[in-house]
Amino acid sequence: MRIFLALLAGWLCLSSAGWAALRSQAVSYKQGEAVLEGYLVYDDAVAGKRPGILVVHEWKGLNDYAKKRADMLARLGYVAFAADIYGKGIRPQTIAEAGAMAGKFKANRPLLRARVNAGLDVLRSQPNVNTSQLAAIGYCFGGTAVLELGRSGVDVKGIVSFHGGLSSPTPQDAGNIKGKVLALHGAADPFVNADEVASFEKEMKEAKVNYRLVKYPGAMHGFTNPDNKGVPPGALYNEAADKASWIEMQEFFKEIFKR
Repeated sequence: MRIFLALLAGWLCLSSAGWAALRSQAVSYKQGEAVLEGYLVYDDAVAGKRPGILVVHEWKGLNDYAKKRADMLARLGYVAFAADIYGKGIRPQTIAEAGAMAGKFKANRPLLRARVNAGLDVLRSQPNVNTSQLAAIGYCFGGTAVLELGRSGVDVKGIVSFHGGLSSPTPQDAGNIKGKVLALHGAADPFVNADEVASFEKEMKEAKVNYRLVKYPGAMHGFTNPDNKGVPPGALYNEAADKASWIEMQEFFKEIFKR
């Protein structure tokens, strides 16, 4: 019994040490007159500068889901910053509120680009970030946002869109994209249909962007978030696609960061 307790205590100490290495904090910043509040996280057991990953939230704003993904990136050895596109304290609670807020920014792409770039500036300013190795990922609304970041001409190594909107009112801006693009798409997504996917591929090809589109059979919109249970209809978690897309992202980062 004593041996068992000693082993259990040792395991708990090791586990606690691993958890304690993760450092996170809320970061207030501004874009124009708007006050924003993001979430910064990194593993302080990792020495020296490392790549930085910007994370952009879904249509309900910077919530626990986006923070969880940032934590997962930090455990992989990256500095992660989950940006706040909507503004400090603005966290839609209903589908109607989320749709209205996301629609506001989708209808104003210059504003969306400005908000995403403001988040990237915060990430770039961190002393433990290698500013020559930056990337951005986004989920749903955030997938649209990080593609707009690329279209704005910012210098990042890569962009990853998880079940994001792929359309653009200014497809010619794809010529501004400097890094590689990875679009992870649910093949059964009713909100991002085949025509939108085809237009996206045409946009990328005509601009000669180094891109890859991965389609997950049977996966619907929001396939990475376990909270998606068919409300609204067409948004549904898919465990297989979730796991496969996360692995795809990790391989993409190894490629662009030469790690």
